Amino acid sequence: MKYKKLISCALLMLAGSGVASAEQIGSVDTVFKVFGPDHKIVVEAFDDPDVQNVTCYISRAKTGGIKGGLGLAEDTSDAAISCQQVGPVELSEKVKSGKAQGEVVFQKRTSLVFKKLQVVRFYDAKRNALVYLTYSDKVVNGSPKNALSAVPIMPWSK
Repeated sequence: MKYKKLISCALLMLAGSGVASAEQIGSVDTVFKVFGPDHKIVVEAFDDPDVQNVTCYISRAKTGGIKGGLGLAEDTSDAAISCQQVGPVELSEKVKSGKAQGEVVFQKRTSLVFKKLQVVRFYDAKRNALVYLTYSDKVVNGSPKNALSAVPIMPWSK
């Protein structure tokens, strides 16, 4: 009974966290595996939950093999990001006020428990730009591997 309540609370917290979910755009195989799926590079897209008309594309490593197929493998920390303005950008009040500085806008689990890929957003008001940083962290030892994308906020031209 206690476990059901804990799981329900955790699911509610995740649902209301404001973190975007990604849509897989495609993938390419990088290493053939006899048993289980091949190692891949996966390309995913997500829309910033607090900024209208900004979409980010992430490419990341996905480990295959038997462990990868069962969801037990740890993916490498290799990832790249590109964010684009896809319409007139509208910042939420939270972003404009600076209260969302360094906010996690996307997370993806990259191991069974302890490792995740994250994207955080920074608003550079002086230069009128949004900056997105992707990196991988782990409970004990994260990775310095990272990638960065900036979106200048310009009036949408018709």
